[in-house]
Amino acid sequence: MIVLVDADSLVWSSCYKKKETPEDSPYHVLEDAQAKFDEVLMSIVNRIEEDYEIDKLIVFSGSKGNFRRQVSKTYKANRDDKPKPTILNDMHQYVKDNYDSQFGNGFETDDLVATYWKKMVDTFGRNEVLIVSIDKDYKQLPCLIYNYHSKHKCYYDISEDEARYNFWEQMIAGDSADNVNYCKGYGVSYCKKAFKDCVSNYSFIKRVFSLYKELYKGKAREKFLECFQLLKLKQDV
Repeated sequence: MIVLVDADSLVWSSCYKKKETPEDSPYHVLEDAQAKFDEVLMSIVNRIEEDYEIDKLIVFSGSKGNFRRQVSKTYKANRDDKPKPTILNDMHQYVKDNYDSQFGNGFETDDLVATYWKKMVDTFGRNEVLIVSIDKDYKQLPCLIYNYHSKHKCYYDISEDEARYNFWEQMIAGDSADNVNYCKGYGVSYCKKAFKDCVSNYSFIKRVFSLYKELYKGKAREKFLECFQLLKLKQDV
């Protein structure tokens, strides 16, 4: 099994510690954050090895210059006021130095993971590649996923039909984590009814675009394409 680890969230969470008093810093010192990252990553690897033989482990973290910020100024704007851990850049550098993590400029880490996933699947087959991440965006890919979050620790086997449904559902229900919500008031329940008879990509597009026309009139195509660019993972970076 080729294991692709999206480590951005793990790098972030490794920076934090439990505060003993209100005056305590919420951040680890760098050495402790590094140790926490090593420990959690190893526990993930050990868990996967209970079910699969790992042939190759590739870690991804620290991509910069996200093109989606140029598509929409509100993309992830809900995170702009949140303070970043003071050691975050040092942690990304640690992962690059010690795990040869893959990164790039002009796109997000999950675009790079999706690109590697596509190349690996084309070469070795879909069942030989596993994405490790807590990010639900990967569910738009017909892939194998391991969610390492303490509340989950489970595998997902996303079929072609499920991947298609998941993406078009996002086009309506949005993504609150990334501040993407073009169809306010329309959520998962609406999608279940609207997509009941959809069986092809064309039928999903037609159904989703009809809602955009209802909401945006003459600007429907512009808003539809804008949302599409924000949500669709690139597989060619």
